[in-house]
Amino acid sequence: MRTLKVELSDRSYPIHIGSNLLEKAELILPALPQRKAAIVTNMTVAPLYLDRLRNALEKQGIESIAVILPDGEQHKNWETLNLIYDALLENRCERNTAIVALGGGVIGDISGFAAATYLRGVPFIQIPTTLLAQVDSSVGGKTAINHPLGKNMIGAFYQPRLVLTDIDTLNTLPERELKAGIAEVIKYGLIRDLPFFVWLEENIDKLKARDPEALGYAISRSCENKAEVVARDEKETGERALLNLGHTFGHAIENAMGYGNWLHGEAVAAGTILAARLSRVLGMLSEDDVKRIVSLFERAGLPVQAPEIGLERYLQLMELDKKVEEGKMRFVVLDAIGRACVRSDISREALSKVLGSDA
Repeated sequence: MRTLKVELSDRSYPIHIGSNLLEKAELILPALPQRKAAIVTNMTVAPLYLDRLRNALEKQGIESIAVILPDGEQHKNWETLNLIYDALLENRCERNTAIVALGGGVIGDISGFAAATYLRGVPFIQIPTTLLAQVDSSVGGKTAINHPLGKNMIGAFYQPRLVLTDIDTLNTLPERELKAGIAEVIKYGLIRDLPFFVWLEENIDKLKARDPEALGYAISRSCENKAEVVARDEKETGERALLNLGHTFGHAIENAMGYGNWLHGEAVAAGTILAARLSRVLGMLSEDDVKRIVSLFERAGLPVQAPEIGLERYLQLMELDKKVEEGKMRFVVLDAIGRACVRSDISREALSKVLGSDA
C-alpha cells in the first residue's frame, strides 16, 4: 500500500492506494466520528463489493446502512439525490454519520454533494471503484449533480476525510470504462508532467492489459499531480482550472449526445484532441505534437474524432461552461506537451477551424 496526502491544513486527508484494501476497514476508522456509516453505491457495484465492505466494517464494530442508486450519468440529478436524503432521514442519520461513496465518478459526485448539504455537512469518505474515479474525481472535493442545461452545474467544494483506492476493483471494470479512465491519466502528462506522458507512451499497452504494477504507478502518479494542484488552488481560482483540459469541449459533447451515451472519459478524450488542435491553430503546438497526442489516445482505444454537432451548438453549450468569466469562454490549451495554460482570447474564427466547416 502507498499513502499520499492532500495538504489542506486542518482539512488534509490521506489517499491510500493498494490491493485488497476493502478488507482493511481499520484504515477507515480514523475518518469515522461515530460507529455508523451510510454507504452510497449503485446497482452495478453493490453486488460486487457492498457486502465485502459492510462485513469489514461490521468486524470493526461499525453499523452501516446501504443506499443503492440506479447506475449511469443520466441519473446524476435532483431525483436521485433525493433518494439519498430520503434514506438518511429514514434511518435517522446524524451530523456525525459519515457518508461513504462506493463506486465511480457519478456516485462520488452525488454522494459528496449529499454529504455537503445534509444537515449542513456530514463526514464524507471516497472509495472509488473505477479508474477514472481513482485518478481524478475522488480527489479534490468537487461534488455536483447535472442540470439539463449543463454538466456539474449544481454542486459544492467539499473535501473527503479519506480516499481508499483498492486497485483490485479494476478487475471487474468493463474494458470501455477502463479506457475512459485512461483519458484522465493522459491528461496529467499533457498539462504538467512530460516524463509521465513519455512513460504512458511506453506503457499504454500494460495499462490496457491491467498490469497491476503499471496501474499502481499510473494511479499514484496521477493522484500526486492532482494533490499538488488542489493543495495550491482548492477552489479553482487559478492553476486548478488546468485540470479541465478537454473538459469544456467534452462536457458539450456529453450534453449534446445525451448523458450516458458518451462516457465522461470518452468525451474528455475527444475534447482533448480538439484542445490540441486549437492549440495548433493558435500556433502553440506543432503538427507533430498533435499527431503524437492523437497517437497515444488512439493506442488507448479512445475516440479521437468529436461528433459533428455544428459550430453553433458547440458554442451554445460551451457558453454554459463553469469557466466562463465575464461572459468570455475560457479554454485550457497547450503551450507544449507537458505544459498548459488558460486562454480567454479565442476567436470565433479559431474555433470554427476546429469545430466548423474548416475543421
